[in-house]
Amino acid sequence: MREMAEMFRTEGTIIKCIPFGSGHINQTWLVVTNQPHLYILQKVNTETFRDPEGLMNNILLVTGHLREKDTDPRHVMTLVKLKDGRDYILKDRKELWRLYEYVTGGVCLDRAETAADFRNSGKAFGTFQNRMADFPAEQLVETIPGFHDTPKRYLALHEAIRDDRAGRAKSVQQEIDFMLEREEQAGLLQKMLKAGELPLRVTHNDTKLNNVMLDEKTREPLCILDLDTVMPGLAANDFGDSIRFGASTAEEDEKDLTKVRLDLNLYQAYAEGFLHACGDRLTAAERETLPDGARIITLENAVRFLTDYLNGDTYYHIERPEHNLDRTRTQMALTEEMEKHDDIIRRMMDCI
Repeated sequence: MREMAEMFRTEGTIIKCIPFGSGHINQTWLVVTNQPHLYILQKVNTETFRDPEGLMNNILLVTGHLREKDTDPRHVMTLVKLKDGRDYILKDRKELWRLYEYVTGGVCLDRAETAADFRNSGKAFGTFQNRMADFPAEQLVETIPGFHDTPKRYLALHEAIRDDRAGRAKSVQQEIDFMLEREEQAGLLQKMLKAGELPLRVTHNDTKLNNVMLDEKTREPLCILDLDTVMPGLAANDFGDSIRFGASTAEEDEKDLTKVRLDLNLYQAYAEGFLHACGDRLTAAERETLPDGARIITLENAVRFLTDYLNGDTYYHIERPEHNLDRTRTQMALTEEMEKHDDIIRRMMDCI
């Protein structure tokens, strides 16, 4: 790791590289030098991201655009160039290495400690939407093709039901019925996009709270992390995934479904932060479909977990035999919560 890090233009002499973070896709190290200057070294998983050049071009375009809007170095992830002037190392299209400046004085949270924390994460992603609104999304590639194409996820589910590779379909008929009953409504956003009723945006596509760096003292948002999934998408999906992850009262794989509730106070806090930061950038149709985005993205995750369970747990890492089924049921329960509170949510959103 030290040998790779030394290929970049770092300040001072590199002392050590320490495994860093809790990500499951890329490998990450904290690079320590003999100067008060830290860096983040990453080896990107090119099995997940099959177009490494496209991925890095996306990041360079997006960070460059954001930096034009805000010159504070702590507000945009900054890539460090190699000594030969390149932006990253790519060996035989199989090994992608990059180095980021470490953002000092920040903290990442897995769960919001207060409603203000969640509001500030909404502010961070709303600011991202605001500042990228004048960037043509078509210039970016899909780093994971069809990532939030919900109808495509349903096609994969139908295939998994038909093939029944693990012989589990009969035991989860109730879960299958739940998904199929909602299949038509799950395609709403994609239909509106194709009809030109929703604009294509630059979206983050992994808007979990822990992908926002907050100032450790003020808890104001500093910058958005993990830009690998930045690509063309819908604002409702980014809003929705934050709500799915952050406004649920239970963990994503909670077995006790009585613990799964939608926290409307957190929902409102995030929506306030997001919409105020977006300003007038969103269209009326986009604002109206934000609650749909939360419900559909939650259902989409349920579909993905159930598909993997039917296929024999080949995609998601599991820690117990029915781990993906537990995840499926948790997302189902959260979907039902959103359906039950839909009128309240929409009235709440209208007041923001």
